[in-house]
Amino acid sequence: MSPRRLPLVVVTASLPGDALSLAEGRARVRVVKVKAGDEGALARHLRKAEGAVVLLSHPVTARVLQACPHLRVVSNYAVGLDNVDLDAARRRGVRVTYTPDVLTEATADLAWALLLAVARRVVEGDRLVRRGRFRGWAPSLCLGMDLGGKTLGIVGMGRIGKAVARRALPFGMRVLYHNRRPLLPSEEAALGARFEELDRLLALSDVVSLHCPLTPETRHLLSAERLAAMKKGAILLNTARGPVVDEAALVRSLREGHLLGAGLDVYEREPALTPGLADLPNVVLLPHVGSAGRETRETMARMALADCLQVLEGREPDHPAV
Repeated sequence: MSPRRLPLVVVTASLPGDALSLAEGRARVRVVKVKAGDEGALARHLRKAEGAVVLLSHPVTARVLQACPHLRVVSNYAVGLDNVDLDAARRRGVRVTYTPDVLTEATADLAWALLLAVARRVVEGDRLVRRGRFRGWAPSLCLGMDLGGKTLGIVGMGRIGKAVARRALPFGMRVLYHNRRPLLPSEEAALGARFEELDRLLALSDVVSLHCPLTPETRHLLSAERLAAMKKGAILLNTARGPVVDEAALVRSLREGHLLGAGLDVYEREPALTPGLADLPNVVLLPHVGSAGRETRETMARMALADCLQVLEGREPDHPAV
């Protein structure tokens, strides 16, 4: 009797931790490197694969799926799914999985790291000291925003938005939120949060933190008009998806002093930056590391590969999207 043929799983980047050991005796794993946005390279690497573990920067389009006739499952190493054409996957009978829940706390932590860095001008102060320009304590040196008593507006009150709201309570901040549907009164009470329509939230909030998914409806949700309608001297945080913000308009708002500052972990044309963004001293820029706690990323890797293997073995995955 010939040995059982193991399915081929292609992983489009090196993953942290020991996740690949899950495939021993269950699948052949090939790890490749695919540049962000390179649809052609992705299709070539996946042409003979039955399973794929891909990054959020890899576009699994209808064209990619059509070029990969053996593909049975795409496991997205992310909580967002905007890089995968879910309708095309359904039409072709390709299962899609993702990694929810596990990165909630890590991403909420990073949103608060950005808030504190911008509000208290941490990066500016670090540069000042490193460049030898610190001449001693002064009353007006690096004055920033006190957070106690300020209003935090959260756009998108899912798992991450709620985790961000919980962290606001010890800082003495009021919490407003906008969501497709209001939370239950008991949830609002536990978080100390109040629902507001988006435009009113923007007008009232000293800090606006984005946690909504990228959809056709949320692309440029923060348009030039809405950025202008934000409270003068407010801070904008984006750890969701870059295209939710009109980045060119954000550059103008920051340059003209309407907004106090911004903290960004994601970008409209990631990894490229909108011209002028990197030149602004009142912006903190991070390389999409919202989930980059070591334990979080290792758990994500195990989840993604486990779901992929479950589908290839004829079982229901633990975290299905399609």
